Amino acid sequence: MSYLEYYGLDREPFSNAPDARFYYNSEQHSQALLRLMYAVDSNKGLAVLVGGVGTGKTTLARRMLDNLPEKSYESSLLVMVHSGITPEWILTRIALQLGVQEPAGDRLKLLKQLYTRLLEIEAEGRRAVVLIDEAQMLQSRELMEEFRGLLNLEVPGKKLLNIVFFGLPEVEDCLALDEPLAQRVAVKFNLKSMLLETTASYIKYRFQVAGAKQLLFSEEVLTLIHRYAGGVPRLINTISDNCLFEAYLRKMKKVDSKIAHSVAGDLGLLQQPLSEFPQSRAKDDLAEIENMLDQLEQKQVPSI
Repeated sequence: MSYLEYYGLDREPFSNAPDARFYYNSEQHSQALLRLMYAVDSNKGLAVLVGGVGTGKTTLARRMLDNLPEKSYESSLLVMVHSGITPEWILTRIALQLGVQEPAGDRLKLLKQLYTRLLEIEAEGRRAVVLIDEAQMLQSRELMEEFRGLLNLEVPGKKLLNIVFFGLPEVEDCLALDEPLAQRVAVKFNLKSMLLETTASYIKYRFQVAGAKQLLFSEEVLTLIHRYAGGVPRLINTISDNCLFEAYLRKMKKVDSKIAHSVAGDLGLLQQPLSEFPQSRAKDDLAEIENMLDQLEQKQVPSI
């Protein structure tokens, strides 16, 4: 018997594999998508979504792609898997994704093919959109210059191509390699870690989608998961999944705080950075340390 059967679940509630059924439309994800859609609908050219590891950038990129119907958009999603990408490769891939048949090996001929295809898309009353995930991998000035050149493909008063970067904060360094391109960013949104209330709602939502008849975590466990995960969705999923499995192995009906602490320890998440503690707590700790030092100084034997 698996833990799904044990807890009466239809599917894994905390898998990190992409699954549109589990998309949680938090306030900030909703705001991010709203702004990115505005950028492409208004032909702004370049938009950027920045977020830390595991904050949901790829999930949002796929969600945006799903929100770009074929009747209105010619869209594609490219995932950068390494930093050795060349301008020729990226140009060819974009051309293929947008429907260019048999891309030419010569760059100038390929640009002409792409421009012709973009004009066809425009004549159909549609917009061309390219989403670039893991954009922090674009680590050369030549690549940034290539994207700037693509954004120059336009007709009077209108851009023919919209590009959206999804990446880690380092994507800002990539953009800085070509100042004219950085200045063309029309829309930018920063994804942050979830607050406690959002984490709790997120976990409850995933349980609901998985077919749970009841919440298998106490409020205390929800708080602990948020603390150990730092509000990062990917870590929330990992901790929650491990908690369920551990509770199943112990034949427990619900996850308690002991299991949450144990799982966090196994995952190496017990050590909390000072910056994550409330400011008042940090001040109390500092005052206590200073008091201890004063006591030690009073006990010191004068040197001879």
